[in-house]
Amino acid sequence: MTDQVPPVAVDLGSPVAVVEWKRWHERRVEAVSGPYGPLALVGTNWLEDHPEGRLPDIPGRWAVRDGGVVVTAGAGDGLTLDGEPFSGKARLGAEVGAVAGARVGYGERRLVVLVREGAWGVRDFDPGAEARRRFRGIDATPHDPRFVVPARFTAYGESRTVRVENADGRERGLGLGGELAFALDGRELTLRVSVQDDGGLWAVFADATSGVSSFRFRFLYAAAPDAQGRTVVDFNRSQLPPCAFADHFLCPFPPPGNTLGVEVEAGERNVARGPNPA
Repeated sequence: MTDQVPPVAVDLGSPVAVVEWKRWHERRVEAVSGPYGPLALVGTNWLEDHPEGRLPDIPGRWAVRDGGVVVTAGAGDGLTLDGEPFSGKARLGAEVGAVAGARVGYGERRLVVLVREGAWGVRDFDPGAEARRRFRGIDATPHDPRFVVPARFTAYGESRTVRVENADGRERGLGLGGELAFALDGRELTLRVSVQDDGGLWAVFADATSGVSSFRFRFLYAAAPDAQGRTVVDFNRSQLPPCAFADHFLCPFPPPGNTLGVEVEAGERNVARGPNPA
C-alpha cells in the first residue's frame, strides 16, 4: 500500500504529473477496497488476552509456543491450512506477505499471525466486513504542485527508538533513522523518519488540518535519498493510515516533532463511507 516518489527532475505541475497522481489514487482505492484490504480487518486478537486459547468467533485453539503460535483444530472446525482442510496441530510464524496468502483460512476469511514486541496475535480479515460494504472511496485533494518539494535527509549516527502511543491505546517503540528537511508554505520544516529495508523513507505526521478537515494523522513516503541525501517529498501522496479504514490496526501516532504547523491541504484526507445498505 505504499507508493514512493522518485527523486527525478520532472515538471511536477505538468499534465503528466496530474495523470500519474490520478493513477496513484485509483490504485490506492483499489488496494484498500479489495477483499483482503484494510477495510476487511474485523479483529486483532492478542493471545495473552485469551489464555484459554479460544478467540472470538474463530474456531480452534491458539497458543504461544516456542517462539510462534500453535493452532489446534478438529475436522469439524472448518479451518484450512495452506488451502487444504486441516485438523491436528500446526506451528505458525509471523506473516508479512499478502493477506490473501495467509496460511490459515476459515471460509473466505484469512487468519493472519502477527507479533509486536514479543506479543503474539491473530488478525481476522473478512471480505464480508461491513466496512467494505459501506466504503464509498477516499476523499483526496487533487494534485497541487505546491506540495511537491525537494528535501534533504540527514541520518542519525545510529537508529533511535521512541515510545509512541498506538491506535489501539498501547504504547510501542517506533524506530527512527534520521530527519528530512524541506521548505513548505515559506517555512523550513523537518520530519523524523524511519528508513525502510529498500532505503525509502517513511514518516508519521500531523499538520494544522489534522482532526479538522483531515484524519488525525497520515503517513508519508519518500524514495531513498541519493548520495547527497537528496530526495523529493510529495504531500499529494500523503496516505491515510490503515487504522483510518478499520479500528483494529495498531498504527503509531506521530512521534514528537512530527506535527507540522502548516496546513497540508493535499493528499488523502478522509475515508468516504455511505449509509448502511438496505
